[in-house]
Formats: sequence, structure tokens, C-alpha cells
Amino acid sequence: MKLDIQSIHFDADQKLLDFIQKKCDKLETFFDRITHGEVFLRLEKGDHSRENKVVEIRLHIPGTTIFATEQNTSFEAATDLAMEALRTQLTRAKEKMKDH
Repeated sequence: MKLDIQSIHFDADQKLLDFIQKKCDKLETFFDRITHGEVFLRLEKGDHSRENKVVEIRLHIPGTTIFATEQNTSFEAATDLAMEALRTQLTRAKEKMKDH
């Protein structure tokens, strides 16, 4: 899957980018018609808690777009949470397409 990853106001290392790409590629096992995706990585300012890493993922599938945003102490943990939410949404979208 073609994935555009943007880190906002910081430079993400290649290891993190590869981790995100690998996780997103696994989503194609649940729904194989994903056209492309966008990932935004941000550090929340002003939030004094440790959970200041935000991952936003938008996947484009025929007919709609699904979106998940998660916040956690690390980008990897936030990515895992977002992947779980996207997996649920993809499964629901696939069921909806079968019904029609």
C-alpha cells in the first residue's frame, strides 16, 4: 500500500517509519482494496503528561475514507492502538460492501 508519512515539527527516524509501514501493510489482510493512506505524527505541546505523541492515520478505500487518531507515550504504542481501531473499521466496511 502506498503510504504518505509526515512528521510535523520533528524528523522521524527510519526505524519508526518502517514500523508504521509494516503495521499498515498488515491491514491489507483484512481489506485488500485500500488505495492509499496518510499518516501524521505530532508531538502535543503544552500537555505536561507523558502521553504527548499523537498518531493520525487516514486510509482511503473505495467509496469512503476511514480515520483513527491515538495518543500515547510512544509513537509505536499509539500506532498499535490506531491499527486496532482501523482494523475494526475495515472489517465493518467490508461487511457493509458484502451486504450491498
